[in-house]
Amino acid sequence: MLLLQQTNLWWQIGFIVLSAIITFTLNHYLQRKLHQNAQAISGLRRMAVRGSQRMLWPFTLAILLAISNAILKHQGLPHSVINFLMPIVLALGVIRILLYILRKAFIASALAKTSETAIAIIIWLIVILHLTDFLTPLLTAMDSLAFTLGESKVSLLAVLKLILVIIFAFTFAIWLAELLNQRLKRSKHISPSMQVGFSKFSKVFLITLAFLIALNAVGINLSSLAIFGGALGVGLGFGLQRIASNFISGFILVLDRSIKPGDVISVGDNFGWVHELKARYVVVRNREGVDTLIPNENLITSEVINWSYDDRNVRLKIVVRVSYNDDPEQAMAIMLRCANKSIRVLASPEPTVMLKSFAENGIEIELRVWIGDPEYGEDTVKSDIHVAIWRAFKEAKITIPYPQRELHIRSDNVFLPKE
Repeated sequence: MLLLQQTNLWWQIGFIVLSAIITFTLNHYLQRKLHQNAQAISGLRRMAVRGSQRMLWPFTLAILLAISNAILKHQGLPHSVINFLMPIVLALGVIRILLYILRKAFIASALAKTSETAIAIIIWLIVILHLTDFLTPLLTAMDSLAFTLGESKVSLLAVLKLILVIIFAFTFAIWLAELLNQRLKRSKHISPSMQVGFSKFSKVFLITLAFLIALNAVGINLSSLAIFGGALGVGLGFGLQRIASNFISGFILVLDRSIKPGDVISVGDNFGWVHELKARYVVVRNREGVDTLIPNENLITSEVINWSYDDRNVRLKIVVRVSYNDDPEQAMAIMLRCANKSIRVLASPEPTVMLKSFAENGIEIELRVWIGDPEYGEDTVKSDIHVAIWRAFKEAKITIPYPQRELHIRSDNVFLPKE
């Protein structure tokens, strides 16, 4: 009897080892092929191939174990060991693919790493409960803890299912929205503002659709939640007015194309170029590399200077005064030559110079130049030209006057005190 039991065990071990060898061989061959294909493609197909690489060996082994289990069952031989291994292998495959999707859907962070650990623990806990035959009684007990909401029965099991389905649906929706966003950014036929608009709309639409699908998947009747949803909407309307206003203002900015990624703007004391258009705010980066988050509502209701709204070319004015003892025409010619000392000055439109006025302390001459990259500021351009003008004036003996005051004291108006 003991020999027979050992023989039955060796049959199972033999099928397990054979399945492992076949899995290793197929995995080695197919992984090399998939790796070669992944190098030649990009986007969604590349992600699908990478996901297939992660699922390949656990699901291949699970399929071969299922076949082995069917053969042993058909021959009337025991298969308890294989039955025990199959859910473990499947759980490992599910964990690998879920973690891969999680890493692609969200930016690497402490929260993402914590979520990976939580997912792995939950899946292994379910497998352990299944193997110990505690899963079914636990599900039955959670389903019995319920209350009625309208026409729908809401149980603890339904709530947990809803949470899990919402998490998976939201993860997939965010991942798909980010994928569409990346595809839109690579498109050369869609303007940057429309890219942002399509990205925002697709993200909101997919998240809303995911939430509705999650509710329907757990059997909650949406019509029974109409009153609750209306009350919640009124509460959110009063409490989140500014958030809703910023959100809607973001769509207005995208649709009227008044502000686009890359535009150089001034809002109050903030100057910089638009780095990103978000759902609630605009990221403006200044020349020091500091990002300022400006709410979308502020850009709608306050005055905004867009330096590159229709044309990125910006004119700069450089004012210099020369002495009345010097030749202003010579000074104007020197200043015009110095205009090209900065590499950022455009050749077209051409720089111009003019005698602005006869000021109190000297002749005021104004040099006007054009630049095409206002996001880098104007100080460096003015500095280069100022230095060039100073050197040229020194060589030509042209004087830059400083403020002077002449004080005349009339002695006849001075009253000396009587002794």
